[in-house]
Amino acid sequence: MKIPAWRRAVIKVGSALIAPDGNGCSSKYLLAIARFINECRERGQEIVLVSSGSVAAGRHHFKVEGNNTPVVLKKAMAAVGQTQVMESWSRFFDFPCAQVLMTHDDLRERERYISIRNTVNALLEHGIMPIANENDALATDDLKVGDNDNLAAMVATVVDADALFICSDIDGLFDKDPNKNKDATLLPVVEEIDQSIYALAGGSASAVGTGGMRTKVEAAEKATAHGIDTYILNGRKGSKFEVLLRNENPGTLFKAKENPLSNKKHWLRHTLIAQGEILVDSGAVDALRNEGESLLTSGIVGIEGNFDRGDAVLIRSAENMETIAKGICRYSSHELIHIKGQSGSAIAEAYGYSPISEVIHRDDLMLWRKND
Repeated sequence: MKIPAWRRAVIKVGSALIAPDGNGCSSKYLLAIARFINECRERGQEIVLVSSGSVAAGRHHFKVEGNNTPVVLKKAMAAVGQTQVMESWSRFFDFPCAQVLMTHDDLRERERYISIRNTVNALLEHGIMPIANENDALATDDLKVGDNDNLAAMVATVVDADALFICSDIDGLFDKDPNKNKDATLLPVVEEIDQSIYALAGGSASAVGTGGMRTKVEAAEKATAHGIDTYILNGRKGSKFEVLLRNENPGTLFKAKENPLSNKKHWLRHTLIAQGEILVDSGAVDALRNEGESLLTSGIVGIEGNFDRGDAVLIRSAENMETIAKGICRYSSHELIHIKGQSGSAIAEAYGYSPISEVIHRDDLMLWRKND
């Protein structure tokens, strides 16, 4: 099966390929990937690499027994290991590489999101390959993406990639767990990611990685929604990259949506983390879904969670708790508690000021489909 042509791709390489034994970086599996990258660049194709492995690469410098490594030591391992990951990759290439470290906070803050986009584009324009990773040495739990499968999908959308290749230690997505079922069959193509696809996603057999098959499906959902063809392939098998160079499918292809989300809508839907919820009445649901309106104070009946101005929130129907949309809120939860359910004129009369009429403007709002 021939795969769609691409000009720019993101390649995600997991810890199980970079430091398969947890004892520092190894070239065992990386040589074939590096050859593929070199060949792609010779063809005029652009590559952005998302590389895991900083913790696994730095672990052997610390005397830690067992698997319960304290968080502070993992951060220290990442600080040491990240330089070794960069050195490991750089020695395979005769062109310059650039380290791009980020946290989820960099991606969910729109100005920094655009800054990452501009930086990566500038690197590519000058023939420099960006190597991205989560900033594990500094990121706290609330700032982490959490796994590099989803980080790779986010990076792919930031740079408007045509393809995302997720290299792992498994051939792709199977119709049942291949570790437990000898008759498991590889799914070469997934047209639509729904709950039945998520039901097929199991854990990871790797002891050094943090992303299982579910995170890979999540990443594929993010990327395909932006119009990016996404592949899961076995990075331990060098022959898979020869297949790719023949423009053939090496594993499982998740096909890109024909009508992808705009960059901002995708950022709202898949990058921002909701900090709370706003419950709305049926009139507000109808206005949002069918009339393309902004969310007004008058349609709000309840507030869940604590959030600040500028945070992302979910909008749910108070009637059945169905998720209607996600958007950027212009009020804090504390402010909304006092003005919910009231019209602008009533608020002005009661509090002596004229509020911003839109709690969430329609330009900052991403509607859910009814079957999402």
